[in-house]
Amino acid sequence: MKFGTKTIHAGQKPDPTTGAIMTPIYQTSTYVQKSPGDHKGYEYSRTGNPTRKALEDNLAALENGKYGLCFGSGLAAVDCIIKLLQPGDEVISTNDLYGGTYRIFTKVFERLGIKFHFTGMNSIEQIESLVNSKTKMIWAETPTNPMLNIINIKELSKISSKNNLIFVVDNTFATPYLQRPLDLGADIVMHSLTKYMGGHSDVVMGAAICKDDKLAEQLYFLQNSCGGVPGPQDSFLILRGIKTLHVRMQRHCENGKAIAKFLEKHPKINNVYWPGLKNHPNHATAKSQMDDFGGMISFDLIGNKLEDAIKIVSNTHFFTLAESLGGVESLIGHPASMTHAAIPKVEREKTGVVDTLIRLSVGIEDVEDLIKDLQNALNKIS
Repeated sequence: MKFGTKTIHAGQKPDPTTGAIMTPIYQTSTYVQKSPGDHKGYEYSRTGNPTRKALEDNLAALENGKYGLCFGSGLAAVDCIIKLLQPGDEVISTNDLYGGTYRIFTKVFERLGIKFHFTGMNSIEQIESLVNSKTKMIWAETPTNPMLNIINIKELSKISSKNNLIFVVDNTFATPYLQRPLDLGADIVMHSLTKYMGGHSDVVMGAAICKDDKLAEQLYFLQNSCGGVPGPQDSFLILRGIKTLHVRMQRHCENGKAIAKFLEKHPKINNVYWPGLKNHPNHATAKSQMDDFGGMISFDLIGNKLEDAIKIVSNTHFFTLAESLGGVESLIGHPASMTHAAIPKVEREKTGVVDTLIRLSVGIEDVEDLIKDLQNALNKIS
């Protein structure tokens, strides 16, 4: 089954009772049993729900995995994955990552005895130098948030395999339309389904996908025991969004390319971060593991004046100033004061998240209108 066909059909069948072509919203908390333990596969909706199961099977198929698990948010998925570890264990993580992930790592799990090493992941030697007897996991985002660095998944998988580590890739920015980390050696793929997978900015949800039977058994245990699961209505909305993932992502990529080219030539802009540009430091790696380069772009300004960045993000029309990303509508954000405010300024700036860094989630509107909108905003600064 090709990818576009999977988005529409994988994990989904017409309802056997009514023939409904769309997966019904099974809005129920419990299920009748013929006798104790004798049921039709479902007993309580924290443990399993048919709408959620259809989504989980669909996600597993899209990532070429075997098991999919859904959670109430992307951070709930992060929470479940880290709970695979024990106090005293250590994690090697990219130093350029979503602020909420950094916060749960440092403010929640570090005080429970798990140690995190944050490092740039362009140097294999640097990563290997951090591996010790307590290391149990490698955590990577690629592309990273918000600097759009590309991490070589195959190279990390070699380190992980050699040291018997769990290798997790946050695939939120790329989606399985552009990149399938399990095929490249990852053990778990994590998503904030809120973003491109849902695609319409109307639902919050997360997911984890894997192939390994034992790993899946542990994750299912934690999912059921800790209970951070989504409801059937939200599962239905993500299923609906996924049906157009392939056509949406194609347009996000087309618009992203046009806007990156526009920004690259603008005299008020210092750096443009988009992996499709030939001068991107990881362009070759992106070409080797991604099918296209996505709709996420970051850029900073000549002069590095905070007031200029604030003026730009406050003066767009089609680019809405808001957190999140991946919807059909374009969004603009200021990572230092919004999505990455949880990361200390010193740590932020080490990775390039300076005060004038602006992040764009390029939507699927007509690109001429989007470019005009950015030009008008840039005209507001001297």
